[in-house]
Amino acid sequence: MIDPTPRDPAPGMEQPRLPLDAPAGTALVPARPPYVAPPPRPSLWRRFLGQLLEPWIALKREPAQPAALLDPARPVCYVVEHHGLSNALILERACREAGLPSPLSPLPHEAVGRRRSYVVMSQRRRPVSGRPVPRTQQEGLARLLDCHLAHPDLDVQLVPVSIFVGRAPDRQTGWFQVLFSENWAIVGRFRRLLAILLNGRNTIVQFSPAFPVRDILAEGLPPERSVRKLGRVLRAHFRRIRAAVIGPDLSHRRLFIDRILDSEPVRRAIDDQARRDNTTREEAWKKAHAFAWEIAADYSHPVVRSLSFLLTPFWNRMYDGVTVRHMETLKEVAPGHEVVYTPSHRSHIDYLLLSYILYGRGVVPPHIVAGVNLNMPVIGSLLRRGGAFFIRRSIRGNALYSTVLSEYVAQLIGEGFSIEYFVEGGRSRTGRMLAPKGGMVSMTVRAFLRAPRRPVVFVPVYIGYEKVMEGESYLDELTGRPKQKETVWALLKGVAGILRRRYGKVALSFGEPIHLDEVLARHAPGWKDADPDAKPEWLGGAVDEIAERIVVNINSAADVNPVNLLALALLATPRRAMGEADLVAQLALAKTLLAAVPYSERVTVTPLSPAEIIDYGERIGVLTRTRHPLGDVIGFEPETAVLQSYYRNNVLHLFVAAAWIACCFQNSRRMSRAGVLRLGRALYPFIQGELFLPWDEDGFAARLERTIDVFVAEGLLTAMPATEGEGEWLTREPGQTDEVFRLRAIAHSLQQAFERYYIAIAILVKNGPGALTAAELETLCQLTAQRLSLLYAPAAPEFFDKSLFRGFIQRLRGMGLVRANDEGKLVFDERLDTWAKDARVILGRELRATIMTISPEAARAEASPAA
Repeated sequence: MIDPTPRDPAPGMEQPRLPLDAPAGTALVPARPPYVAPPPRPSLWRRFLGQLLEPWIALKREPAQPAALLDPARPVCYVVEHHGLSNALILERACREAGLPSPLSPLPHEAVGRRRSYVVMSQRRRPVSGRPVPRTQQEGLARLLDCHLAHPDLDVQLVPVSIFVGRAPDRQTGWFQVLFSENWAIVGRFRRLLAILLNGRNTIVQFSPAFPVRDILAEGLPPERSVRKLGRVLRAHFRRIRAAVIGPDLSHRRLFIDRILDSEPVRRAIDDQARRDNTTREEAWKKAHAFAWEIAADYSHPVVRSLSFLLTPFWNRMYDGVTVRHMETLKEVAPGHEVVYTPSHRSHIDYLLLSYILYGRGVVPPHIVAGVNLNMPVIGSLLRRGGAFFIRRSIRGNALYSTVLSEYVAQLIGEGFSIEYFVEGGRSRTGRMLAPKGGMVSMTVRAFLRAPRRPVVFVPVYIGYEKVMEGESYLDELTGRPKQKETVWALLKGVAGILRRRYGKVALSFGEPIHLDEVLARHAPGWKDADPDAKPEWLGGAVDEIAERIVVNINSAADVNPVNLLALALLATPRRAMGEADLVAQLALAKTLLAAVPYSERVTVTPLSPAEIIDYGERIGVLTRTRHPLGDVIGFEPETAVLQSYYRNNVLHLFVAAAWIACCFQNSRRMSRAGVLRLGRALYPFIQGELFLPWDEDGFAARLERTIDVFVAEGLLTAMPATEGEGEWLTREPGQTDEVFRLRAIAHSLQQAFERYYIAIAILVKNGPGALTAAELETLCQLTAQRLSLLYAPAAPEFFDKSLFRGFIQRLRGMGLVRANDEGKLVFDERLDTWAKDARVILGRELRATIMTISPEAARAEASPAA
């Protein structure tokens, strides 16, 4: 044993010294020498078992060098969560490989009375009555603390160590490994043996920072309270580590549901429902119970691990790879926060992919909000056990259901479970971000206000595909065919067809997080004192800001893949085709714009050169090549050309400034720089609302300035020096030069948006003030856009999307250019005429005349569905 009596330092031992900045008169304090643990004394039986397990165990230490977590001057006592000989052997090997003191060494000082340097938080009681029961963790910790109180020279440091057998998601090799992976249950010896035999090669030993026992005693609590507090802190620590590694414990689902039904808001809602229905409270309770079971997930760790195991060959069969970017953003913000994942919604693959990626990188998959239409036989049960909870598409008018759902979300957030939902509400059929819906955001905020246990952070996620598997069905829906209902048979049939195709690569990028407490501090500095059951006036504004910032931050994390750039270039031509040299030049211009005027630091662009992009498009079957003596022609297949607008729309927001400048020179050869900026400022609120752009008007104007400089440097525009009394003028080449062609191709991506705006203005002006309601105007705009597309050049599917017209009309009303009178009719003043005159700069005379001619009057539209 170590003799704690002070002695003179031996030769070579560090001598006492003072810091250089120590004040005069400071006494010398002997430096503590490094602690040298006595040699371990493993029994012959332990040595034999250790050698027997050696081939079956492969350890991964976290961190890889845990010695940095320990104070070398203090003796070490390790703390493990569960009793077990295998845990002791694994711990001893991990310490030996890391160069740490052995847990099989006795602790210093005879008064401690421990032959091993580790304690166990939970022991298995012996089943045979009359046999002695092993000491509990309270007794072991109590003896250690008592010894420190009696011997001031003793100073042991406690090192919590978590051991997981079978939690290495990047190395899944068999089905039985999944069944015997680590979970929350305390397993028996036989199951532990099977887990080691099957999953021992995927063992994680996680060391946590050490803390001295003296720090616990320094609080001055009575010994009994100190022991209880230490045990409580250690148990909470092990729960946090286990939840972070294998996910939260949801083994008591019934108790979870009962807790929801027993909450005060749900009990009040049950009483109200009973009064409304004029029934007994028991009947109303049964209804609430049915709602809760319809909603609640049934999270299962073996099922999640099994799905991860099964999805690996599925992804490899469908995709050529998944690129994950800015994962460090999540790892920096997730500890200590309640994480709400808010990805873009382009495909049913989205939620499977995100959960798979998170699980594969050691992050617990979230609980996912899913539409009740996916709660199909077998499939619904599988999704539910994978963490999905199902909600109805509309809950308006059903107060009891709404309360149960809100309480379920509040319980999830209160218990620290991460959540995932899509603020767009549904999948985007056009490739654009949809206008956000604040329902789930509002539930999240109110749940946090009720129980602000951990700060909430929203993590936007951009998901981009080179080929989306629902592409054909999206085209059918946009052309008017009804959406097909999800069924098991349709799903199996669809999967069979999906597995016969390849869908290129997928990019998943984490956007800038949004901290809820920062938003609340701006809208309500005293939010912590607000009534958690009330609905404060500022709640709507805070929810709208969060929802808007989510979609803006998703766009700001976009990934530009080769298919996006090809669609952007080729869809600008009448026949969806270009000469190879022209296409190379246009792709180079797009990459130059993205590099010279970056949208955000999180936007990523394919590293392929223009020639490599074309070659890649041919290899994945997106492009066709027509050989010709004067130069090959590259284009899209006619049947796939319309679908390519989906991929162009994924990145349309990145080229807004360039497209606006190019639009200014479609019908004018010469325009002042100040005029481009003035019109850009006037139009920006409408573009910003449609494409969810991050800048204010000044920021957009600055971006226009920088983009103009790029156009001048590329030879697309010529800057005429400013003369006295006049600003700088910009001109383009006359006729049909290559520069004019390239400008027209850039402008095309935004041209149809301006045409939509002018359609709405033209119909308003033609019918006059007080003639149309907002709904009637939406319908007339949609009909006009459809007719324009049928009579002239085919337009992209979103050209006659009613929701885009609705958003434009709402922004007109928000800016005060249009307002509703007492009868609900839209009225306007001369400012709208001024705005319409500016459109002449963008739209040609012939197009403006055509729109005015075919735009209907209210009297002619009485037979329309919304009239």
